[in-house]
Amino acid sequence: MSKEHHYKTIIEWTGNKGTGTSNYRDYERSHTISVENKPVIEGSSDPAFRGDKTKYNPEELFLSSLSSCHMLWYLHFCSEAGIIVTDYTDRATGIMEETENGSGRFTEITLHPTVTVSEESMIEKATELHHKANEFCFIANSVNFIVKHIPKVLVK
Repeated sequence: MSKEHHYKTIIEWTGNKGTGTSNYRDYERSHTISVENKPVIEGSSDPAFRGDKTKYNPEELFLSSLSSCHMLWYLHFCSEAGIIVTDYTDRATGIMEETENGSGRFTEITLHPTVTVSEESMIEKATELHHKANEFCFIANSVNFIVKHIPKVLVK
């Protein structure tokens, strides 16, 4: 039996400079992203689309969602397998293709996790578990492209 999980966010545009969207250049792309009882995230569009480079854009948040989902599943499977992870950093990269009409889509995301384990005997299994994490990651299962992985496993 499957279960449903429901999520709610509030996106509020904060970029009205007094004349609303009267002209493409007359408004900011700034907005806030909030969820009840959590800190507010300041968002904008990518600077390529007239956004504020000091704020998170949807593309970065999408990439971060996929990367963190993978990490959380990976750590879960490592703990079940007796793999002791002491550090995890992912420098995820993504490619978004913009089409002639201005729409676009992600064509590729590559995760580059660097994982530190407590013993050398854990390296092989720690590397393998990235495949299982990808199979279970909710976000990876929701995209229409292959998520690549280039993991590196180190020993503490």
